[in-house]
Amino acid sequence: MKDMYPKNGRVILHVDMNSFYASVEMSYDVSLKGKPLAIAGNVEERRGIIVTCSYEARKFGVKTTMPIWQAKKLCPQLIIQKPNFERYRKASLAIFDLLRQYTEMVEPVSIDEGYLDISECAKLGSPLEIAKSIQERIYNTMDLPCSIGIAPNKFLAKTASDMQKPMGITVLRKRDIPEKLWPLQVGEMHGIGQKTSEKLHAIGIITIKDLAQSRDSQLKQLLGINGIRLKDRANGIDSRIVDPESIFDHKSIGNSTTLPHDSTNQKELLGVLEKLSGKVAARLKNKRLLGQKIGVTIRYKDRRTITRSRTVSNPVFEKKDILAGATDLFMKNWNGEGIRLLGVTAHDVIEKESAFMQLDIFSFQKEAEKEPLYEAMEHLQNKYGENIIKKGIPLKHGSIGTDTSFSKDFFEQSRRKDPPGGKE
Repeated sequence: MKDMYPKNGRVILHVDMNSFYASVEMSYDVSLKGKPLAIAGNVEERRGIIVTCSYEARKFGVKTTMPIWQAKKLCPQLIIQKPNFERYRKASLAIFDLLRQYTEMVEPVSIDEGYLDISECAKLGSPLEIAKSIQERIYNTMDLPCSIGIAPNKFLAKTASDMQKPMGITVLRKRDIPEKLWPLQVGEMHGIGQKTSEKLHAIGIITIKDLAQSRDSQLKQLLGINGIRLKDRANGIDSRIVDPESIFDHKSIGNSTTLPHDSTNQKELLGVLEKLSGKVAARLKNKRLLGQKIGVTIRYKDRRTITRSRTVSNPVFEKKDILAGATDLFMKNWNGEGIRLLGVTAHDVIEKESAFMQLDIFSFQKEAEKEPLYEAMEHLQNKYGENIIKKGIPLKHGSIGTDTSFSKDFFEQSRRKDPPGGKE
């Protein structure tokens, strides 16, 4: 047993629920079991988007974000249901309550996945026995399938849980990396999206082995510090700890600027907010983070300073979304006096891989539909400069917004509870 729990190492589990939303619906209605099922918005409309689907549907080629009409073409017998997010949140809470019966070292990273550090759990059995117990109990008590990865760090555990779905348990040790990980295409590695994969392909990095053996200088030039981090991951290096408190972290990314002169010019001030929002968006993108709350800082010529923030319905990283939130806060809180400094901040940031939209299925569809546009715009800006395309906002003419006093804003924020986060 001691050999299974190294003295100077860690044993990490990654528990990943299989086709979570669809599985929850099947647990509530057993007549759906074994049938191709998709969860989607605008069920009556052909242009609705698939949020997730059962493995029976996936066998026909049905995928997440696919339009309903296309999914129906691939699978005419596909059953489509609207999402029930309260039902999914209830199931998620029950799952994490069960996981904490094994150890307090549980880190939820989304509504349907989390890490456990079981390094001090030898008394409960071997890592494989613990994983089997978790999988069986979740299935037997909640009728929900999951896959579990067992590894010495978070990256390898996450990678392992993806290797056998549904209802798989995979052990991935560092010595297994050359055989199990390196032959895979670099785009299959956790943390590498399509754009990063294309950049790596352009310099001859095709497999994960290529990435693991690439030159630091070349990666840093191509991807910045993230390139070095990805190389470490490809070599099985990941020092991140399982942090039960991370879900409560309040991290932020912001930019502020002191104006060259005190200003009451609304157009000029909104232009400053636009530049600051662009800088915050760029930093979020570089760090692969999203903000769950947008804030503004206003410092007047007499050095009085106020800060206001608001939780957004969906985590944001695009400049236009940050700017929209910052502009609204600014217009409601500026009293018309001369401003010396302005700041924009994205609060409660989370990793992009861990984020999910609090659907509102319609916003999910809108974002999925706009993704090709974002990619096209980014391609043009990378090739010809960011000024080649400008996204504008309408200026509000007339009186400035002073309808939100400090006391009113304070009490409204005190009453409001932030919505939980996660992803499907």
